[in-house]
Order: sequence, then C-alpha cells, then structure tokens
Amino acid sequence: MSKYILPVSVFGTVFGGAVLLKNHVTGGRCPSKATVTGKTVVITGANTGIGKETAQELAKRGGRIIMGCRDMEKCEAAAKEIRGKTLNPHVYARHLDLASMKSIREFAESEQRVDVLVNNAGVMRCPAWRTEDGFDMQFGVNYLGHFLLTNLLLDKLKESAPSRVINLASLAHIVGKIDFEDLNWEKKKFDTKQAYCQSKLANVLFTRELAKRLQGTGVTVNAVHPGVVATELGRHTGLHQSQFSSSVLSPFFSLLVKNPELGAQPSIYLAVSEEMEGVTGRYYDVMTEKEPAPLALDEEVARKLWEVSSRLVGLEEEGQTVVEFEFLQEPLPLGQILNKSHMVEPKPF
Repeated sequence: MSKYILPVSVFGTVFGGAVLLKNHVTGGRCPSKATVTGKTVVITGANTGIGKETAQELAKRGGRIIMGCRDMEKCEAAAKEIRGKTLNPHVYARHLDLASMKSIREFAESEQRVDVLVNNAGVMRCPAWRTEDGFDMQFGVNYLGHFLLTNLLLDKLKESAPSRVINLASLAHIVGKIDFEDLNWEKKKFDTKQAYCQSKLANVLFTRELAKRLQGTGVTVNAVHPGVVATELGRHTGLHQSQFSSSVLSPFFSLLVKNPELGAQPSIYLAVSEEMEGVTGRYYDVMTEKEPAPLALDEEVARKLWEVSSRLVGLEEEGQTVVEFEFLQEPLPLGQILNKSHMVEPKPF
C-alpha cells in the first residue's frame, strides 16, 4: 500500500495547486447583488459564451435584455432558454450583424432606450475575411462595428444616465499596434494574430477617448479583459486540432481556463456594481483595475483613431471639419479617407 502513497500525494499536490491557480485566474464571482430592474441592457453576441451568460445573469437581476446577434435562429433559442430559466419575459432577440454597417444602423434605430451597453461580440484569429463593407473581419467586428453601434446609441445612453458602456477587451492588446498606414491589411502580409491584437488595442483606446468625450454626461465607459475563458471564440486558433493537444493538453487546459459563467462575471460586475458608479475610462483585468499597455495610454493615437474611425463608418463629428469632403451615409474606402485626411501623425511607439 505504501508504494501508492508517493504517487497519490504528488497527483494530489499537482491537482490541488491547479485548482488554486484556477481560482486565482478566474477572479471569482461578481460580489455585488445589485439589480437592474427597469433598465434596458443591450448585449452583442449574446447567443453563446460570455454574452449568453451575461444576458442570463442580468435577466435574473430584473433587466430588460436585448440580445443583438447575427444568427437569429441561435439567438431566438438562447432568448427562449433564458426566459425559461429566469422567468423574466423581457428577454428579446434582435438581429445585429457587426460585419454590416447597414445592420448596425438598423439595430440602433430600433432601440428606444439603453441603460447598459455591453459590447461583447468578437471574432478571434480568423482567416483574412472581409466584412460586408470591406474591412478586415477582426478590426471590423471587434472594433469598428462596436465603435459605430456605441456612437449611434449615445443619445439614448445620455437620456438614461447614469448609464454604462462595457467594452470587452483582451490582454492581447499589450502586443497590439495601430498601423494607420495599413489598418485594413491591404499592403502588408496578413497576420491573423496581429490583426486580433490590433483590434483589441483599438478597443482600449476607444474606451479612453470615449470616456473623455462623455465627461459630465453621466455615461461611463470601461474596458475589461475577462480572463481566459473556454468559449467558441477560439475555434480558429487550432489549439485542440492535434491528437497531442487534445489528449495531453486538454485536461490541464480545462483546469486552468474558466467556463463562460465565470467568464461573464467581470462584465456583470462593471454593469451593476455600486462601486463602479461614476468610474470611467478604466481598464480591468477580470475585476481588478490595471493600467493597460503604454500604447493604450497614448492620447494622440486615441484621438487620431477616433477621427479615422468616424470617417470609416460614415459618422459626422458635429462642429468639426477635418477633411475636405462631405460625410456620406455609407463608409468611404480606407485608402481614400487616409489620403484626404489632415490629421497629425501619432507619437512614436
């Protein structure tokens, strides 16, 4: 019997250590018990993963939940499931394709009130796909789509103030770079990893610039890295496509990576927590405020990104004329926008 003691002890120690590490990585559950009764919460990409769990928890807390999704069949099924589990009848499926500026505009026009906006949807490490409007899929969906959606909903958020915007970012932003010369990967060789990192850095820069522009309105905006979560987002990474990774790495991966329910806790915390009242322009690693990467703190880059993005999606900045052409309802080609822009160069990285 004694010959089994050492191996069992070693296994127990390793397993216990992994569990403790997982608890540390997950950050636990949202400590706030605050409700959102009577408030309208818009969540993008809410039919699966973190978005679905966020929708379900906020439905439990009494919110009127708008689930904005591209796949309406899956969205309707998820909304029905959440209504059944929470007994909250005010959970609605709405069509929203973040790869289509037309779809985003139609969605924004359909909503009459917004108290909380959770920009959750995203794609990761996909091939060199293009959105309906010709943008790199990751930059278009992860950043530009949410940039346009948020701006179109700003008046409604201001009317509902105090209101909140939560942008799902990623730790990957620390190795991102905003390439103003080729945001759309038209000149250089496409790198799916760098495209993802650029989109997530853009989300953090957008958060900080939007917070500045919303000062005094009662609308707050914060970015959050939810941690490492087992969702469909990683379908293009190839992590489990080999026999070795599936049989050897998967057990350890499952110990260290949290499930979507825990992955949703940071979004829920930023959406409901009393201590987040009035807090804006911050970056959170799970539920702990952290300083983002140095590039994400560059105010000049953030301002320029905002101005370029406004033109890419066809937004007009009221009272400002920084280019020599009229703004159009439909977005202009990226090359045409950058060639006609009179904006300053960013600070050196």
